[in-house]
Amino acid sequence: MKCKAIRIAASAALLVCALIIKMPAEMAWLSTALYVASYVIAGYDIVFGAIKSIFRGNVFNENLLMSIASIGAFCVGEFSEGTAVMILFQIGEAFQDAAVDKSRRSISSLMNIRPDHANLVTDEGIIRKDPEDVHTGDVISITPGERVPLDCVILTGETYIDTSALSGETVPRAAREGDTLLSGSINTVGAVTARVMCEYGESTASRILDLVENASARKSNSEKFITRFSRYYTPIVVSLALILAIIPPLLIKESTFSEWIHRALSFLVVSCPCALVISIPLSFFGGIGGASASGILVKGGNYLEALAKVKTFVFDKTGTLTKGTFEVTDIQPQLEGISKNELLRIACAAERASSHPIAMSLKKKAEAELVRLDEAENIREIAGRGVCASIDGQSVLVGNARLMSENGIECAENKAAGTTVHVAADGKYLGYIVISDEIKSEAHDAIAALKREGIERVVMLTGDARSVGRSVADELGMDECFAEQLPSDKVERVNELLEKSDGNDKLAFVGDGINDAPVLARADIGIAMGALGSDAAIEAADVVIMNDNLLSLSKAMRIARKATCIAKENTVFAIAVKAAVLVLSASGVASMWMAVFADVGVAVIAILNAMRTLRTNKM
Repeated sequence: MKCKAIRIAASAALLVCALIIKMPAEMAWLSTALYVASYVIAGYDIVFGAIKSIFRGNVFNENLLMSIASIGAFCVGEFSEGTAVMILFQIGEAFQDAAVDKSRRSISSLMNIRPDHANLVTDEGIIRKDPEDVHTGDVISITPGERVPLDCVILTGETYIDTSALSGETVPRAAREGDTLLSGSINTVGAVTARVMCEYGESTASRILDLVENASARKSNSEKFITRFSRYYTPIVVSLALILAIIPPLLIKESTFSEWIHRALSFLVVSCPCALVISIPLSFFGGIGGASASGILVKGGNYLEALAKVKTFVFDKTGTLTKGTFEVTDIQPQLEGISKNELLRIACAAERASSHPIAMSLKKKAEAELVRLDEAENIREIAGRGVCASIDGQSVLVGNARLMSENGIECAENKAAGTTVHVAADGKYLGYIVISDEIKSEAHDAIAALKREGIERVVMLTGDARSVGRSVADELGMDECFAEQLPSDKVERVNELLEKSDGNDKLAFVGDGINDAPVLARADIGIAMGALGSDAAIEAADVVIMNDNLLSLSKAMRIARKATCIAKENTVFAIAVKAAVLVLSASGVASMWMAVFADVGVAVIAILNAMRTLRTNKM
């Protein structure tokens, strides 16, 4: 960049000298030499680039257009205009490079999350290793100021963790024994030892880097249009310029080839499509960069463009609208001789092998009540219903009302808020356990913010009972609620909503669990909660909210709409100005200088406008 600035300055200085210094007739060659020197310094790489492109089969591009126009100006004696065209074109390119670099820096700042090393704890002491050489189950040491190299669970020590690079959250959070640390975050105060949960390639930092690095490969519809447009546009304008230079002098009396060649050259300068080719992708690239700085990872410009058109939001409940931290709030035996602890013991034994939040809450309650945990045999999970197992020779069912009904067992009705887990053994109903999940503090404001953004329909899908789902939906102001939904049912519901929607309106699904992955993939836009979300959900999603804050959804909408709006502004502005000046150039009204503005000036204005997408702090 510095080298280009020096070249532009040197070339401009020579051009000014050539314009100011009046040479006598016998020294006219010196002025020409100054123009040539100025031109060569400014544009040698453009001319060589055009020649290389011709040999590579890419004949029609902006380098060729600028080379033809500027060299043609020299051929008709317009030395100052030919040189000025090249200098101004390079200034436009410099603005373009600066804008792209700024967008890249906003995204590449995330590359700082890449860990340099991991301190592996061994019998011989601590060994510094590459994170890719550390394996699941290894123990690592993380000292204050170090970046967490891999996803891990704290074994010893307490500290505060800076997660700003991952989530955009500036306040460090407390972490102690048993808490999970995500790779890419920074240990700020205390030394801790932790057990590695996964290989580096599956860690949070690695997945984020992969998402960001591949985001620019997925073009928006606007970008695809510009690519196709340029492919046909450039050869057409070159052909029109040739016609303009040759045909009118042959048909119009008292016209000269010099005059019409000058018009054709101005026409070529104006026709250069760099304002469109650069500013449109830059609008989406800047939007992706601005979103990433706010902890919102968008996997491509096409998803950013689609997000701007969303009119329906569909939410999973558990872990998305709620905290996903279940607690047993009530135990109700329904069979004589069955105590609360006995009911809890049977349910916990059946769920013991599961990692589902409900199962974890049962085990946590059993440990708190010092309930003896028995081993269960033949455990089989029934998707969306519960589990069946053999305990003490009895066939036990633990799950929802649907599971009981399918097995001909009549269960008690519970009207309390929360998830009801029914328990039966050998066909007899034993009782139920109520497990409640707390709604996220920002959920209500997030739904209200989406409606202020123009979202027409907000829907909730949940596997919970109708009473629980309806209670949460009413509290949050949801438009519709579908309860007792299996993973396959959720896909069907989304399909129904998609069929009802306008073809131009998009549907977004927000979820976090493994069972949400099919729905995330089916929706127009899949949005995953990244901090607590499952790997499958994050992989299937198009947008990842790294801070798990639901208020980020409305911010993502605003960023997407701003980027799309700016891209449209640049398209209309560039095409309108170019069309007007093309007509003026063909008519002989526009000078070469006006042509230069229509090319370089429009490009610079469009690029500066596109850079506004990076400013997302106050959105």
